[in-house]
Amino acid sequence: MTTFNRRQWLGVSLQAAAATAAVAHWPAALAQSARPIYVLVGFPPGGGSDALARLLAVHMQKELGATMVVDNRPGAGGQIAAQNLKAAAPDGNTVFLSHDHTVTIVPKVVKTPGFDTEKDFQAVAGVANFVNAFAVTASHPAKTFDEYVAWVKEQKSAPMRAIGVPAPASTLEFIAKSLDKQYELDIETVPYRGSGPMLADLMGAQIQAGFATLPELIELHKAGRVRILNVLGDKRQPIVPDVPTFAEIGVAGFEQAPFYGFFAPKGINAEKIAQWEQATQKVLQVPEVRKQLEDWGMTVEYMDHQQLQDAEASYSKTWARIIDDLGYEPQ
Repeated sequence: MTTFNRRQWLGVSLQAAAATAAVAHWPAALAQSARPIYVLVGFPPGGGSDALARLLAVHMQKELGATMVVDNRPGAGGQIAAQNLKAAAPDGNTVFLSHDHTVTIVPKVVKTPGFDTEKDFQAVAGVANFVNAFAVTASHPAKTFDEYVAWVKEQKSAPMRAIGVPAPASTLEFIAKSLDKQYELDIETVPYRGSGPMLADLMGAQIQAGFATLPELIELHKAGRVRILNVLGDKRQPIVPDVPTFAEIGVAGFEQAPFYGFFAPKGINAEKIAQWEQATQKVLQVPEVRKQLEDWGMTVEYMDHQQLQDAEASYSKTWARIIDDLGYEPQ
């Protein structure tokens, strides 16, 4: 979950205020007849999913002809929001802006998540991709991942070998465990309740290394408060062009980028899906929206409902294999 600095959050808030004012100038008949559209978000206000939802809502509500309300339902890695989506009417007035963790990973690591992505949800439109990254403390002696590996193998203290991750049974914990297995590091993964506390400990050198999304790390990296050593994905990221991918150093299997997309309850009709597709595609072409997403370390990538559904299915297959290879049993 991304945490933004005060200036970034103020920008999003000002955009939201401007959009609210614009709604007041819409035709009176439209304002009176249109039902609000609720965008469920599985994390608290102030995080990355929330900021993305609010940015998109500012622009999409005029395209869809209704006020859009960001409805935060935090808890259990997005499960509460997902369960609310399952219970909603399939009328296009309730959607879930989710990234890969809730719709793809949670059903594989939780015995009773309260929803089934394939049976209960309809993919509507993809918004953006992002990559995960590995970082160390700003004062860490390692300048490359190979140097980090060598340093870890010299450490006698378990806390020095610990790698922080934002949540238990998350893609980032599984990535850390896969690296541990490949490099025989004898590390301990330390799951936190969100990226905020994990990054605070990383900046304070309470842990020496950690995984987070690139959007979560980029401002800290630029400010010299942490050092990103590697990114995942199939190519280097324009926002940190000097940082190599894990694939470049021989770590394969994590090239597929996580995604953000809109999901609706199963049963939504084709006309409503088309309206969401058109609105999403149009808004993602707005220069200020594209720039903001890129500044957050995301890659704008519109997907229609079929492309998003295929991407989720492919991502699900990849991570089912990774989780099985690690011998993880659903809790």
